[in-house]
Amino acid sequence: MGQNNKQKKGRLRAALGFITQIIIGGVIGYFVGAQVDQTGLFGLPLPEKLIALALMLLGVIALLMLVIIIHEAGHLVFGLLSGYRFVSFRVMSLMWIKRDGRLRLKRLTLAGTGGQCLMAPPEMVNGRFPVVLYNLGGAIMNLLSVPVFLGLWFLVRGVTWLAFLTAMGAALSLATALFNAIPLKTKLISNDGHNALELGKNPQALRAFWLQLTINAYLVEGARLRDLPEEWFVLPSEEDMQNGLVASLGVICANRLMDERRFAEADRLMAHLTAGPFAVAGLHRGLMMCDRIYCELIGENRLDVIDAMMSRQQKKLMKAMGKFITVARTQYALAVLRDQDGKAAVTWKARFEKIAASSPYPGDTAGERELVALVEQKE
Repeated sequence: MGQNNKQKKGRLRAALGFITQIIIGGVIGYFVGAQVDQTGLFGLPLPEKLIALALMLLGVIALLMLVIIIHEAGHLVFGLLSGYRFVSFRVMSLMWIKRDGRLRLKRLTLAGTGGQCLMAPPEMVNGRFPVVLYNLGGAIMNLLSVPVFLGLWFLVRGVTWLAFLTAMGAALSLATALFNAIPLKTKLISNDGHNALELGKNPQALRAFWLQLTINAYLVEGARLRDLPEEWFVLPSEEDMQNGLVASLGVICANRLMDERRFAEADRLMAHLTAGPFAVAGLHRGLMMCDRIYCELIGENRLDVIDAMMSRQQKKLMKAMGKFITVARTQYALAVLRDQDGKAAVTWKARFEKIAASSPYPGDTAGERELVALVEQKE
């Protein structure tokens, strides 16, 4: 009965979030549409209209990048104010990390996210540490930028194209703020507002969040999961993994088993995590399925089992995440051990090497290279 109530509440929150997005999108769309109309775009001859549309699109893309930077800067600023330490700052696939006291530029493509600012948390005191400002800092900064864009719009409202761009900046900032602050959980990830809400009421989620940030900080410095303290990788209870942040610890436990080459145990745990009623994010489910496919390929290599795991949804995720090192490694294994396709194997090996060369996690990359070597030994 309790589980049914949780599911009903989850569906209600999802429905409210969807309705809220439609309302916000409608209001913003009306405002921006009015600015587009002021440009006289629709009255231009076709060649000029196409050029104007292309320039408008470029302007919107540039503004979107700026809004993402402002958002992630908010996490950074409010994280520093809360006692966090800088670890990485990503905008699209460009990622700046701090290793050995120096900033370095790397690349990481993660589906479902336009950017991410990850920091090392302060030590926990009596089971707690500050989380609200760090999580909501991006939305706060976007919200603060709205009146700045509106002020610029007021100053340049007589210049139609500048008025359009400043209006779009205000609209994108407001949309980003609200879509991140209003608690929402999508198929791939949970937003900042949802995480802040969960952390405020669940001590297990708070500890899981601390561990994830701390482990990430070690990985950026070059550590491997198998070398970190074993007590950090205790599988949470099934009840606790009804929470998404806690369920992520289960995923990390499976990742550690992969790094230790305990493939049979890793496969059993990943099968359990993906089959059970746990709040594992869709992105993590897809990446774990990549690992399960790899385990089968270097194990019994049963074609029917592999084909069953390569569902339409899984293929779609692997296509979208083709620049992620785990996916490239598994695609290489598929080309070599299932398809025996030399041309595809060369292509995926080259992509793997390109991803590995700019990876922000050297220890993780070393582990992935070992997994690729196992494929070549089995070939």
